[in-house]
Amino acid sequence: MSKPRTRHRFRKLHGILLLDKPSGPSSNQVLQKVRHLFRAEKAGHTGALDPLATGLLPVCFGEATKIAGHLLGASKAYETVARLGITTDSDDAEGQILRERPLPALSEANIQAALAKLTGRIQQVPPMYSALKRGGEPLYAKARRGETIELEARQVDVHAFSLLAATPATLRLAVECGSGTYVRSLVRDLGELLGCGAHVAELRRLWVEPFRTPRMWTLEELQALAEQGGEAALDACLLPIEAGMAAWPKVQLDALQAHRLGQGQALKGAFLPCGDVLACDRQGRALGIAQIDENGILRGKRLFSWAAVTTASASATEV
Repeated sequence: MSKPRTRHRFRKLHGILLLDKPSGPSSNQVLQKVRHLFRAEKAGHTGALDPLATGLLPVCFGEATKIAGHLLGASKAYETVARLGITTDSDDAEGQILRERPLPALSEANIQAALAKLTGRIQQVPPMYSALKRGGEPLYAKARRGETIELEARQVDVHAFSLLAATPATLRLAVECGSGTYVRSLVRDLGELLGCGAHVAELRRLWVEPFRTPRMWTLEELQALAEQGGEAALDACLLPIEAGMAAWPKVQLDALQAHRLGQGQALKGAFLPCGDVLACDRQGRALGIAQIDENGILRGKRLFSWAAVTTASASATEV
């Protein structure tokens, strides 16, 4: 008689984990492993890395998922190895080879000139093997069925694209870019500019704004912590939600204002600056994303669950 399957008991957990994704599994597969390890009710990542890729994958638990979209749109940095002379259908080493070409004798001046053409605000055609959707379905699903779709170029920002090292067959490159930029497409286009084609052989994400010098945790480290120290040791790896919004303008509210905001009321006053802000209580704890209009009125936009239960301990005269 087989043993009954153990049901996981999940818990409410809020915070951000800076995960060092390994090469091989998809970002979602890694996310689910981490979610079960932490026993978190809710989790999401902030922008998928290809299965081949390694490096920083911020994982948001609980209420932190409400800011995942803002981290997804943040600037990022990568280090990649371009394999010259071979193009693939996925623009990386996991794809099928489409064409092989002789390796030209490239000078550093040739390479730098090509890199310069791919730096700044450029037009980029995304890879066919990507999570972009057409008709509600990811492009990679269509590509696996052999469907061919004409993809339009999109405007992306490449803040820096530089050469770190070179061999006759490879280039090690550093990339800093804005949201929506595909490093695979950059390497593919670089190969065409150099006249030999290229694909991504290695890719590592170094940082995601605002985590410029991240302390990343591997799956092996997290598993060891779980075995040695349990949930308390795992929870110590988490960053507070505020860490993911470090660069946001903050508005600090007194107890009564925080209570009214949590109840869905607009706060009249001369609040600044105009636009989206992070609303915080007196202790600096984030209550959620709020918006200030041109009249200085503050309204809740996407509040965290605890904002609704904030109690007013101040008198009405405090406002």
